[in-house]
Amino acid sequence: MKTFSPKQLALIIAFVVALLSAGFQVLFIFTDENVLAKFIIVSSLSVFIVAYVLSYYIFKSFILEKIKPIYKTIHSISITDEKLTEKFEDKDIIGMVSQEVSDWAKNKTRQISELKKLEKYRKEFLGNVSHEMKTPIFNIQGYVLTLLDGGLEDDTIARPYLERTEKSINRLISIVEDLETISKLEVGELDLKIERFDIVQLVRDIFEFQEIKSNSFNVQLVIGKNAEKQVFVEADKKQIFQVITNLIVNSIKYGKEGGTTAIDFFDMDSNILVEVTDNGIGIEEKHLPRLFERFFRVDKSRSREIGGTGLGLAIVKHIIEAHNQTIHVRSKIGEGTSFAFTLKKG
Repeated sequence: MKTFSPKQLALIIAFVVALLSAGFQVLFIFTDENVLAKFIIVSSLSVFIVAYVLSYYIFKSFILEKIKPIYKTIHSISITDEKLTEKFEDKDIIGMVSQEVSDWAKNKTRQISELKKLEKYRKEFLGNVSHEMKTPIFNIQGYVLTLLDGGLEDDTIARPYLERTEKSINRLISIVEDLETISKLEVGELDLKIERFDIVQLVRDIFEFQEIKSNSFNVQLVIGKNAEKQVFVEADKKQIFQVITNLIVNSIKYGKEGGTTAIDFFDMDSNILVEVTDNGIGIEEKHLPRLFERFFRVDKSRSREIGGTGLGLAIVKHIIEAHNQTIHVRSKIGEGTSFAFTLKKG
């Protein structure tokens, strides 16, 4: 809808008043045509000027008085009449404020939407943390009560229960450490120590560390043909060690018995693409977009059975993004899963 500034409104009203004044004079006052023309011009011009000035200041004062509280509200500022007058001088006040109110409303709607998302995220996060920590805590409580109830004197009960208690305590420690890591990553408090290193050698070291685990799951660890020579990258060696370890451990846990977990490297000009592939059970496509979310598990019962905090892939994603790089996943049920991320070439 078309809106007008106080000046435009005053001009319209002054013109109408002057026109009505001239018509009134023609019809009811003057009959002498010689006097009529000259007087009507002068009087109408005078009426026009007076009507314009009065209308302009009346409209301006009225509109500014109504606009001021609205303007102060949407901008959360204290503003004087002089400043407000200066801002809207010779402008479409109603149109400008209408647009600003519209923008303000959209911004507030967006903020409310974001706050609702954050509140939902907070509730989900607290619920997930509570759920993850509840299981090992209840396990520890059960084991300790059993031991206190006489099991401590029975070696066939005491040792296994103490070992289970230790596992539950280690699980709690892992959850706390992972939460601390991901919190630092999300707020940008993790200082990356960038250095040049051979990522092939790093992978060989990780394979040695994970040999016992891979054997227990009967999964073979394989280095691809592109890793026969050194491949240098520039990154935080410690953090990339964690990234690759998390991906390999994840691959081993969800691999199939007698399967393989392979890692290979591809030269992409300024970057190196690192790909971790397995021929395991695979992941449904509908789950892939949520795979890097905190505590997200495709198979919750199996995930808790084989261990893990549900934070590993979220940590991986944050570390890679902290290096200003990207990570992607592709998977097919029954064929396996592939994680690929980039690092700056060294």
